[in-house]
Amino acid sequence: MTTDPLTLYKLIVLYMLDKVKFKLTYSQISGFILEKEYTNFLTLQQVISDLQDAELIKTDTSMNRTFFSITEEGRNTLSYFGNRIGDAIIGDIDTFLSEKHLEIKNEASITAKYYKATSGEYEAELIAREKEIELVSIKISVPAEDMAETICENWYQKNEQIYKYLMEELI
Repeated sequence: MTTDPLTLYKLIVLYMLDKVKFKLTYSQISGFILEKEYTNFLTLQQVISDLQDAELIKTDTSMNRTFFSITEEGRNTLSYFGNRIGDAIIGDIDTFLSEKHLEIKNEASITAKYYKATSGEYEAELIAREKEIELVSIKISVPAEDMAETICENWYQKNEQIYKYLMEELI
């Protein structure tokens, strides 16, 4: 059974999102698809846009990073048409997700965002999750936007040390 290339690319994205228990970033999805040379950047952009328009995937943006997850409608679509993905491609996806599991999971489970509060200050919200459970959630108010942005950037780099420090000091 021959599958239209755009349909195949959409099914690949749906399969990737369905195989993980957390959200994937655009760079994780594109990294796999472009590295394997299944398609090019512009076509992948169109595929993602089509999946969003059809509400087969949903997006969540935090600190200029976009996270994707599969919707129930996306799962239904995959259950009907997933057999159109070749075994070799499924093997490539499974290998990629297995080899990069910890790296991907860590990137998806650490979030940081900031916003201007009604007080005029900026609030940075920092969260670390594991299996959908919030391990730590920190909200810090600062007077300047650049400070809030720096806090968020540092959270991505130093979250493990900060969490460890908090646990050592509080227990």
